[in-house]
Parts: sequence; C-alpha cells; structure tokens
Amino acid sequence: MPQPTTPTHPTKIVITDCDHDSIDIERAVARAAGVELVLAQCRTEDEVIHAAAGADAIVVQYAPITAKVLDALPGLKAIGRYGVGVDTLDVAAATARGVAVCNVPDYGTEDVSDHAIALAVSLARGITQLDRGVRRGEYSLGPVQPLHRISERVFGVVGLGLIGAATGRKAKGLGYQVIGSDPLLAPGDVTEDGITVVSFEELIAGADVISLHVPLNQHTHHLINGDVLDRVKPGAVLVNTCRGGVVDTEAVAAALTDGRLHAAGLDVFEVEPLPRTSPLLELDNAVLTPHAAWYSEESYAELKRRTVENVVEVCAGRTPRNILNIEVLMGSVSA
Repeated sequence: MPQPTTPTHPTKIVITDCDHDSIDIERAVARAAGVELVLAQCRTEDEVIHAAAGADAIVVQYAPITAKVLDALPGLKAIGRYGVGVDTLDVAAATARGVAVCNVPDYGTEDVSDHAIALAVSLARGITQLDRGVRRGEYSLGPVQPLHRISERVFGVVGLGLIGAATGRKAKGLGYQVIGSDPLLAPGDVTEDGITVVSFEELIAGADVISLHVPLNQHTHHLINGDVLDRVKPGAVLVNTCRGGVVDTEAVAAALTDGRLHAAGLDVFEVEPLPRTSPLLELDNAVLTPHAAWYSEESYAELKRRTVENVVEVCAGRTPRNILNIEVLMGSVSA
C-alpha cells in the first residue's frame, strides 16, 4: 500500500480520545509523514476545543464533534473516526464548513461477521447454557430444547453492506437459507452473494436468526422494539453486532423473559459498559460480549494505521482512501 504523502507544511493532528493500550502505530504513521501527533483524552465539547486548538486534523473515538466544536476550530481540515460509525460526529456541519470526515468502513468486516456467526451458532446449539449447566454438574438438554438443525433454519440479515453481506455469505456456508433486507435493495433481488432480498417485515416474520448490521441513525434507532418483537417467528434468536441503540434493551429483555425470543447474542448495548442493573445480566438465554466483535490483532492494527493515514492524506491535499463527504475536496485535490 502506498505511504501517505508528506504534507508540504507543518501539520498537527490531535487524537481527541483513545482507549487503546498504545498509539505506537499512529505515531509511526505520523513520523513517516513528518506530522506532529498529540494524544488527549477528551469527553466533552469544551475539552475537544481546548485540546485541538491549532490542529489541522483530529482523530476521534468517542468524543462529540459538533457544530460548536467545528466553529471553534476554524483551521480544521479533517476528522478521522476510529471505526465505521460516525453517530458522534455532525457530518453535515463538517461538510458545511469544508471539513473532510473519514472513517474506516471495512477494517473489521471479517472480524465482525465472524463474531455474528459465532454468536448465532452458539445460540443455535445452546452452547453457553450447556456449558453453564455442566459447570453446575447438570447433564441435561432440557434448558436448551428445542434445538434445530442449522441446514433447516432461515438466517435473516438486516442491512446488506460489507459486514452484513459477509455474515450472510458465511451463514450460507454453514447451510442456512439466507435472506436479507436493506432499504437500498428491492424485495425479490438476489445479491451477488446469493442472498435473497425481502422486506423487513417478511424477514422479521420468517427468520429463525435475525442478525443486525445497520448504522445507528434516526431511522434505525430502536428498529427492534416491542412491536417488532411481537411479530418475530416463534423460537427466533436475535444477534446484534452493530450499534446498541438499534435495539430497545428493555423490550428485548422482556421478549427473552416471556419467550417471544428464544435467545439473543448481543455485543453492543445502548449504554456501555452494560450497567450492573441491566435485566439482561439475569437472563440465561442471553449471550453477552463487551463490544468485542470488531477486534482481532489484524483489525486493530489496520484500524489504527488507516485512521491516521486518512487524515494525513487530506492535510497533504490528496484524496484519502475513505471519506464520507468527498464534495469538500472537489476542486482542491491533487491527482
């Protein structure tokens, strides 16, 4: 992969917040490009404004980047987001102010889809519940019955972007019949991976596994709610590896308790870390992981490197590999 172009003027990049063990990878990218890199740990708008004063670009993990922040940083050229989602960034405000917004949409495609499949199969075979029973000295299938053959089950993918498509492809490899829904695709279409596109309502009613792969926005907030859960197929399981706010936590806990959902595998939550008072913690048919789906040694390194490379490229007057608002660079980008 070509190295980022060295900017023609001194450049400062501020990492507004980062909970990684080290930023050695980011420092190596910055050093190779002749860029100053500064690490802060911001949580509020005012902290970002203070830490990023004079910066040409910022890299953000969770800190809020709002119109107020952007107005206070008039020299800002680029924002790089550690990850795929940009729900903490006001992309429209950045675009209006000529600030490039970059993410890394494909760094964890294999990892997140692997995790979704792992959760789905664990739920399909009752692995976690059986393990807990063995540890208690119980040798019984009772808590997980009925179990069904995977090759006779329907796997529903909600959102057929990179990760959703990869998840569907892997589910097909296991023998599932795979269907998918996506607002950009028409029911009746068949994707290049052989996934039959159906309406969201048809998927909810017909899928034995419902795996979520959508961004969090005003249209997908609480996409899975009490009303939807009233219409799921009996015995269905829910898998969420995208964003916690896509599901109504209380509604899912209620559906797991009263049997509308057979089980759920959740890697993301509306509040993270998951509060110790959450009813999910008391449910034996919920498999919970700590927002870990994205992680592998390979994805971790790729995320860190490419996030900084993107903003370095913008500062150098070039088009980065990943940008959400390319229009801000039109007319000011070298070939």
